[in-house]
Amino acid sequence: MAALRRKFGEDYQVVNTNRATTFSAPVKKKRQRFVDKNGRCNVQHGNLGGESSRYLSDLFTTLVDLKWRWNMLIFLLTYTIAWLVMASMWWIIAYIRGDLNHGHDATYTPCVANVYNFPSAFLFFIETEATIGYGYRYITEKCPEGIILFLFQSLMGSIVDAFLIGCMFIKMSQPKKRAETLMFSQDAVISQRDGKLCLMFRVGNLRNSHMVSAQIRCKLIKSRQTPEGEFLPLDQCELDVGFGTGADQLFLVSPLTICHEINPKSPFFDLSQRSLMNEQFEIVVILEGIVETTGMTCQARTSYTEDEVLWGHRFLPVMSLEEGFFRVDYSQFHITFEVPTPPYSVKEYEEKNSLPSPLSTPTRTESHGARRDRVFSVDCINTSDERRGGTGGRLPSKLQRMSSSGKEDLQRKVLLLSSQHSEKACSTGDLPLKLQRLSSTQGPVPENRLNLKSLKVGFEPMTQSTGDLYQQSLIPTPTLSTAPVPIHSPLLSAGGRPEDNLPAKLRKMNADR
Repeated sequence: MAALRRKFGEDYQVVNTNRATTFSAPVKKKRQRFVDKNGRCNVQHGNLGGESSRYLSDLFTTLVDLKWRWNMLIFLLTYTIAWLVMASMWWIIAYIRGDLNHGHDATYTPCVANVYNFPSAFLFFIETEATIGYGYRYITEKCPEGIILFLFQSLMGSIVDAFLIGCMFIKMSQPKKRAETLMFSQDAVISQRDGKLCLMFRVGNLRNSHMVSAQIRCKLIKSRQTPEGEFLPLDQCELDVGFGTGADQLFLVSPLTICHEINPKSPFFDLSQRSLMNEQFEIVVILEGIVETTGMTCQARTSYTEDEVLWGHRFLPVMSLEEGFFRVDYSQFHITFEVPTPPYSVKEYEEKNSLPSPLSTPTRTESHGARRDRVFSVDCINTSDERRGGTGGRLPSKLQRMSSSGKEDLQRKVLLLSSQHSEKACSTGDLPLKLQRLSSTQGPVPENRLNLKSLKVGFEPMTQSTGDLYQQSLIPTPTLSTAPVPIHSPLLSAGGRPEDNLPAKLRKMNADR
């Protein structure tokens, strides 16, 4: 089936023998190209109106630009008409003078000897124009009008010869055929080179003669719409192939791979493998240089549509080292092979790399810079009690119950404070009201009193009023136990008499004990 399709074209149809169902091969609609693969531009100029006269003002260039069949036709018609016109003028002179009636009279002296009809006049003109000079037909001195016509014939013949022969010489020496020996790869590829995504294609020179000052340029042909709403059909955009670095200047001795780096300045910045299937564009490649043998400028062109751009491919090497020379295998000039290539665009890749990593979080330090912040946990109270030597165990049972109930409520508030990222320290407002009164007495409060120091949060300390915390806590106020407080209780101050630092009610309770 594939062989038949290649032989008869893509429009080949498979017809079932029962004539009930016809299966046709899927035919892909051909893309209308702006420039053909051979470099011919598919542009026709119409409705010129009165502008057609401009072609006649530059007649020489018009004749050179014509095809060869039209040049040959104009060449033959011009000489044929010129010869017939000039031969007719010689025949008219012979007719007016009456030389046709005395063609074989030896005593009569005609204007042109041996011209007695139109064929003889035509032969005389050809012999004179081509400077053959058989000597049988010649001009006599008794014909001044023939002498003037002979001068006019010589001038006009030189002008016609110079015009037509010069036109044919320029037509033959045009370097257009030199472009036939400059090759371009059938497809362009997109793959990574030196860690960068690049659009690449290959050029080659089949002749041993070099292209002097060879330079390559690329144009992107794509229709677009401006932000103002203007539609630009076949808008041309330049593709950088090394203009800034000089990579566009080629030493075209062996096949070269031309590379266009896809960066934020490239029109393919947001092109991915998936979006390539929906794009419509055409890349026109122009190779210019001076032909070494003739010194004339030659230009070769080709184009690549979106169907001819292969994502994730690379060209097969064609150079090999032989004994004493390098060999180029042009049978592998158009062959590509697949390579691992990211399917996303350069824009998506840069946006992905610009996003911060979720694992990298900044570390905060304390104001003194001595140690990192610690996250407060509900176990810090018990850990602090153990570090203080079990102070709570030295209190009376009533105070221990009050401390344990206040500690549980305090743990819930600590969790709430730690979740709000506000750096605060718990104050005595989180304690029951009786203990607030105990801690609000005059004199310094020891560090180990009810383990208040162990209630610090691992953030920067900030004070909070006792009333505010009390209004938020809504903790019921327990009754103070009447159990006596031992003298060695950690609630007592270290300096002076221990009874002086107790409240009045506790001092009375101690005195009663």
